[in-house]
Amino acid sequence: MAPLLVLKIDVDTYRGTREGVPNLARMLARHGAGATFLFSLGPDHTGRAMKRALRPGFFSKVSRTSVVEHYGVKTLMYGVLLPGPDIGARAAAEMRAVRDAGFECGIHTWDHVLWQDAVRTRDAAWTLRMLERSERRYREVFGQAPHTHGAAGWQMNEAAFARHDDAGYRYASDGRALLNDDGSLRDPQAGPYRLTGLSCIQMPTTLPTLDELLGREIGGKVLDEDNIADHLLALTAQRRDHVYTLHAELEGQKLAPIFDRLLSGWKAQGYRLVAMADYHEKIKDVPLPQYPLQWGQVPGRSGELIVLDTHR
Repeated sequence: MAPLLVLKIDVDTYRGTREGVPNLARMLARHGAGATFLFSLGPDHTGRAMKRALRPGFFSKVSRTSVVEHYGVKTLMYGVLLPGPDIGARAAAEMRAVRDAGFECGIHTWDHVLWQDAVRTRDAAWTLRMLERSERRYREVFGQAPHTHGAAGWQMNEAAFARHDDAGYRYASDGRALLNDDGSLRDPQAGPYRLTGLSCIQMPTTLPTLDELLGREIGGKVLDEDNIADHLLALTAQRRDHVYTLHAELEGQKLAPIFDRLLSGWKAQGYRLVAMADYHEKIKDVPLPQYPLQWGQVPGRSGELIVLDTHR
């Protein structure tokens, strides 16, 4: 059976929903690829992310990935100098068009910046309110209950994970597998698991993202837009199931040519390009390990994330 390359698309912003999402849907259709689109459903407050400036590694990431160029000045003013547009209210048509084109859809978050910056330290009541807002808006947009989730910034807490079971989610992708500095898996066997005591299957992202690699020197060379696809394809040359997280604001816009090369390369390597739902069909009856909630760091990204550490 061909290995799976699961395409998990995080949609963070209003612009990403209006422009990046349709671009990605067209590209994926050309390649005959499946994917899961995870939507931010409430206000776009991207500008408030600038308060992360004091976080170690923040300026390094900003300088490497040209945040202004990828997100646009207007988006970076939302929630600060401009009111944040309500993404789910103003871009519902774009979301439904993706669903109607045959792609899986799920929840990313309500307010991307608020969730990413606050959820780790907030209590269960706050967490439940945020998740219920997302679930309610998802039903308004799609006319049905949500069935999967991928956490903004790979940030969660115990109450959020418990809500997955309460909401009946069979699978989600809220965390990362630990990586070496070059982006290879620290544990080559890392993959789907369950959190201790919970039923929902976690499908951790197993590859680095483009913004974690761009501009970094790895193996004696600086990764840029010309060679980064080759670097990622080298990481998938030894075939196994993978989850790749991409962003509508990056691969759906300026970095689209890189993603196009990746799709062609992965097909040439013999992968099936699929949605999270397809991965679940493959693994749903397989005994999976259980691990506690864990935090750790991934090269090229500032701060701690939900991680799978199989050696801890």
